[in-house]
Amino acid sequence: MIDSTGPAWDAIVGLSRFAALAAMAELDCAEHLASGPMGVPELAKACEAHEPSLARLLRELETVGVVRAVAPETYELTEEGQTLRDGVPGSMRSALRMAAENGYWYAMGNLAQTVRDGRSAFIARFGPLYGYFQEHPEAARLFNEYMAIRAAPLEAALATSYDFTGVETFVDIAGGTGHLLAAVLDRHPGMRGVLFDIAHVVENARASLSARGLGDRCEFESGDFFESVPAGGDLYLLASVIHNWSDEASLRILANVRRAAPPHARLLLLEMVLPDDATPHIGKDLDMRMLALTDGGMERTASEHTRLLGEAGFTLSRILPLPAGASLIEALPR
Repeated sequence: MIDSTGPAWDAIVGLSRFAALAAMAELDCAEHLASGPMGVPELAKACEAHEPSLARLLRELETVGVVRAVAPETYELTEEGQTLRDGVPGSMRSALRMAAENGYWYAMGNLAQTVRDGRSAFIARFGPLYGYFQEHPEAARLFNEYMAIRAAPLEAALATSYDFTGVETFVDIAGGTGHLLAAVLDRHPGMRGVLFDIAHVVENARASLSARGLGDRCEFESGDFFESVPAGGDLYLLASVIHNWSDEASLRILANVRRAAPPHARLLLLEMVLPDDATPHIGKDLDMRMLALTDGGMERTASEHTRLLGEAGFTLSRILPLPAGASLIEALPR
């Protein structure tokens, strides 16, 4: 007899619910419902959807709790459903659309092949993830939107949770468009920043930080962190960088930071820190994505971070918990 309460059944049912939510996000149903209840015919026209199929989708979405029937074949958006709109606090629309994107779907659907071969089935078919994004700009846009939303609660947490006393120059390595750097500079007006990334990303960061009135407090340097990073900083940040790479590749990055860092400098890693035991943690779920999508990237435990940092010439000094399961790992040069 089928166990309808076990993890296998939860996963099977969860897949259907995910597909329904992803379809709602793709069709932009939540935005159309934002101004008030709509009948299925009206909503189908607005979403350019097949009316009978949309009716079945809405029936499932009501069980998930994102819409509510207020009359026969008429639905309104719930408070939870608001998160499927763009531009609202806690929006999950781009995350759902990214998770249902063809390449991502292929990666997760072929996880068994990845585990069998020890190499990402996604990379075997499409090449490295960021190359895939260059060839699929819509996927890249969704990914960037998702990362910006995910980073939002971490920006304030980083700026307020860590003691930046004595930091005059803050170096953000692979800093992207500079959201984390900007949050720290806003809170610490006497600090200067250095944003380091590849050339085209740096130009976007320059525009972004200048628009926030921070351009004159920042230096912008482009390069390859596998070759070198800017020297002379008081504090170095690698935010969601090391988890993209194998131990071997991560050691190259960390060793370059160690060479560039003065003896008094500190290093911060913003990463997931997995428990060493069987305790559930969102990072263990995310690690399946790293396994599926990267060439050796992984989420790591505290002991694994300690070992990696030690081999690169750092001593892990403390770990500070942040929102959304993330942690701030402080390390000091040995």
